[in-house]
Amino acid sequence: MTLATTDTAAPPVKAPPFGKFFLPGPTEVRHDVLHAMTQQMIAHRGKGIEDLMARLAPRLQQVFRTTRPVYTSTSSATGLMEAGVRNTVRERALCLVNGSFSERFHKAAVNSGIAADKLEVPYGQYHSPDMVGDALRKGKYDVVTVVHSETSTGVLNPLADIAKVVHEAGDIVLVVDTVSSMAAGQVEMDAWELDYVLTGSQKALALPAGLAFCAGNDRVMARARQSTRRGLYFDLLEFDEYYKKNQSPNTPAVSLLYAADVQLAHIEAEGMEARWARHTAMAERTWSWAEELGEKAGTSLYAPAGYRAPGVTCIKVPASKPGSAVASAMKAKGFVIATGYGKLKDDMVRVGHMGDHTMEELDTLLEALREVLTA
Repeated sequence: MTLATTDTAAPPVKAPPFGKFFLPGPTEVRHDVLHAMTQQMIAHRGKGIEDLMARLAPRLQQVFRTTRPVYTSTSSATGLMEAGVRNTVRERALCLVNGSFSERFHKAAVNSGIAADKLEVPYGQYHSPDMVGDALRKGKYDVVTVVHSETSTGVLNPLADIAKVVHEAGDIVLVVDTVSSMAAGQVEMDAWELDYVLTGSQKALALPAGLAFCAGNDRVMARARQSTRRGLYFDLLEFDEYYKKNQSPNTPAVSLLYAADVQLAHIEAEGMEARWARHTAMAERTWSWAEELGEKAGTSLYAPAGYRAPGVTCIKVPASKPGSAVASAMKAKGFVIATGYGKLKDDMVRVGHMGDHTMEELDTLLEALREVLTA
């Protein structure tokens, strides 16, 4: 029997227009990054993958601002949330909850059989260092989880100050979700003494969804060696052993690694400080635009001043213009923005000004959104 071959070149796929997709994840992806994923497969044990992973390693360290190994997981960031608690908690965790994704951190702990308490503030608010310190003095915790940038509310927690309070309280490991802040705003793993940091590929890194990255310091790896909950897929000790060989412990998504190779080179060329500055400028433009529009359109910013995320802005909308209707109207104009998340779906819209967007693209989006909100 003769098998049909598939060597015939497929017709080229027309690239979508860039500058129209403003979700707060997944974000728009450069065309050359998408094209990189069309390369042929290679063995995930061998020189090809080792060379590829060796190129990624120092660039990921630059993004994380760390000298520690940064591990690559073929999973969503939720997997590395679970890894964070499974590998580090001895007895009990304190989960700082101020939105849907910080709720998920607590759920990851509880579903892994870990005792965990919530330190909750209303959605749209942040955790003050004093509040965290007070909770740590009252309870016996060995891990604190925090979401730096809560994508569901657009709130940025004061991470550096929280880290100081946590470490002053004793032998407590800080486990940090930077999914929508990494590469959008300042995150300093080493300088801020963050013990475990995780992020995902599909936010400000501007990669397709499907990869997640994490790093843990010596305290985290010591906890992992003592843990009986590490499991298999998210065992940090396994990640570390394979990292030393420029491999991953499980079969990786090779196409996504090709994409990361190209995109991390773009990020390196831009420079982290310049990337942060570009995101800050886009965020501030969006905030001032929303405040100016507020009286006319009945809108307001959901996050308080001084604690707003650099990569996503949540804009409260009046009941007469629910978030789902606004997002649909924007889609009719050729733009994609997000409704509110979960129980906040129709209370707001979310604009993701993260990744490789430019100010010009953002201004075009905001003008279209102005037309929708004032119609």
